[in-house]
Amino acid sequence: MVTRDHAEWGYTTSTGLGFTHHTVVDAHFRACEDTYLALLHEAGLPPGGHILDAGCGSGDYLPHLAALAGPGGRITAVDLAEENARLAAARTAEWRPPCPVDVRQADLRALPYPDDTFDAAWCANTTQYLDDDELGAVLAELRRVVRPGGIVAVKDLDAHLITARPGDPYLFTDFFRTAGATPGYARQLLRSRELYRHLKSAGLTGVRQRTVLIEHHAPLTDAARTFYSMACAQLAGQALDLGLSADWRHFADPAGPGHPLDDADAYISEGNVLAVGTV
Repeated sequence: MVTRDHAEWGYTTSTGLGFTHHTVVDAHFRACEDTYLALLHEAGLPPGGHILDAGCGSGDYLPHLAALAGPGGRITAVDLAEENARLAAARTAEWRPPCPVDVRQADLRALPYPDDTFDAAWCANTTQYLDDDELGAVLAELRRVVRPGGIVAVKDLDAHLITARPGDPYLFTDFFRTAGATPGYARQLLRSRELYRHLKSAGLTGVRQRTVLIEHHAPLTDAARTFYSMACAQLAGQALDLGLSADWRHFADPAGPGHPLDDADAYISEGNVLAVGTV
């Protein structure tokens, strides 16, 4: 979700990108883990293959990717933020993966691997940080490093399906309509439903795409309450700066009394898109 002041919350990384600090990434993963893993299993990543985790963050997917690859497979993971790559590597060292796992810092726009290195690439919750030109460059790199016949799978958040209750049913829609009118993060969060088109433009074939709705009902789990209250506060700050509805004030303080997510009928949702193509 869109951030107002990354440093204010202490959730920036060395990349300067908001919502990429491990505390946020981990909270979001825990809140949506069941759906995230279901989409991972839908991607069709090959058992026994060499799989690239492109934009691995703090490594939440690594145990699950390693389990999918199995004893005959191998996982390589990269992240732009050096501290995220270090943390993912340290976490990997604490458990015994069923296959080799290598984690390093790298830029997805210029991957340090030869052509046809991997059997598949998994890229989750990363394209939201890329403008259209950067997305094209990253998809071209994934196509280059994945062998012919291999899979490129991209999963990301779809902001069209973000809403919360109780409250104005158009509150989040109006925010994204306004903030997404100009290039930037909000527009990129609205682009996910078009990932299939970008995969086709990158030369991938047999492209398929599915969008799912993730719903959280009261009482929210601790993970969902932690992540979404913080995310909504970031949205609220930006919405109020844009002069949008005063109803955003109800979301401005994650721990404030009467927070909508603490209501007996609280509800919040988001969308997720999985797009898969073949090299």
